[in-house]
Amino acid sequence: MASDDRTEKATPKHRKRAREKGQVARSSDLGGSVVLIAGLLAISMTGSRIAAAGAATFREMLGDISHPGRATTAAGLNGLMHSTLSTIALTVGPIAGTCMVAGVLAGVAQVGFRPSAHGLKPDFRRVNPASGLKNLLGPNLPFEVLKASAKVAVVGVVAGLALLPGLTSLASVVGIQPAALGVLFGQRALGIAQRAAFAYVAIGLLDYGWKRYRHEQQLKMTKQQVKDETRQYGVSAEVKAALRRRQMQAARARMMAAVPEADVVVTNPTHFAVALRYDGSRTAPELIAKGQDLIAAQIRRVAEENDVPVVADPPLARALHQSVEIGQVIPEELYAAVARVLAFVYRLAGRRRLAS
Repeated sequence: MASDDRTEKATPKHRKRAREKGQVARSSDLGGSVVLIAGLLAISMTGSRIAAAGAATFREMLGDISHPGRATTAAGLNGLMHSTLSTIALTVGPIAGTCMVAGVLAGVAQVGFRPSAHGLKPDFRRVNPASGLKNLLGPNLPFEVLKASAKVAVVGVVAGLALLPGLTSLASVVGIQPAALGVLFGQRALGIAQRAAFAYVAIGLLDYGWKRYRHEQQLKMTKQQVKDETRQYGVSAEVKAALRRRQMQAARARMMAAVPEADVVVTNPTHFAVALRYDGSRTAPELIAKGQDLIAAQIRRVAEENDVPVVADPPLARALHQSVEIGQVIPEELYAAVARVLAFVYRLAGRRRLAS
């Protein structure tokens, strides 16, 4: 079906199905830029502590190396490894945690918190080279090329504008202490990175707007699809319940109308009632009506009003009610029990004819 035919906005049901399949408007550039800013902010807040912890660990390593007796023993190596890993966890851990939280929040802000397991199912079409090449050379190619070029150009221009003013003051750093020089260059680099990250956010916002537009276009439906979905889902729960009640009432009325044609009604005697008919057209007696409690009482009443024999046989009544549906013939394992009931009914009918 041509995409030009899709002129109608997506219905809520259609959107829900698309979301369940993982089809949402999401920009990886926007999420990446938010994570980048969060990481840079975390570094700016913890940078001094990271430098101090790293310097302390480095001094400890040099101290152990200067004493071969400690550095070559198992206890010495174990302590050195433990100290190094602890420093990494205490310095890198907060930054990694901040980036992870920022990534989750960026994703939730774009698509909402509605996890779906559909995207976790293996799909070999995702690794199909032909499908990948088709997507790469699809209608999104011009925008993707423009976006990649814009990212490089904008980030480069912003970084250059942040770097150029500092070039004129490079002469003033001559003779400065190494520690102070490191702090100065670190601050300059962090400032440039933050400006470039905010430019990356602007690109991510534009990309997200484009992804939302493309997503809405892909979700559009044809007029026929909207009509079909309205017919399928447009009926309210109250109307459906009313239709079911009417169907049940009609079926019950048809069942009660068939009771006068029965040869016998087998009862529990009060909880179950089953009406059987055998006219020779089928291989075995047919169940034409059944019910429990109030419906069973109604079946018995209709049978008595129409002179249909009512026989109390609780085990047979329960077995027929549980195992046979209306319109079905009785199963083979109940032949003998039903035959005894019918024989009794036929004998009783014969005596009545002789008496009359």
